[in-house]
Amino acid sequence: MSTIILARGHVTKADELRIELVEPSGNPPVIMLRWPHAPSITDPNRLPATANAVMQVLAAAISRLAAIQREGL
Repeated sequence: MSTIILARGHVTKADELRIELVEPSGNPPVIMLRWPHAPSITDPNRLPATANAVMQVLAAAISRLAAIQREGL
């Protein structure tokens, strides 16, 4: 099984989101979104910034996956 980290980044000061491309032996590839073990907590006034941080990590993962697919997964 191979794993490629497509993107990672902090979505709050304490919590990191990691997005991985996992290719299990004999099975199709999957994308794993690894959130913190506990719920992420943010102030209601910080929700837009937190959502933006999540979207930035997702966008980076999409770009990286597209580059990998162009290279020939």
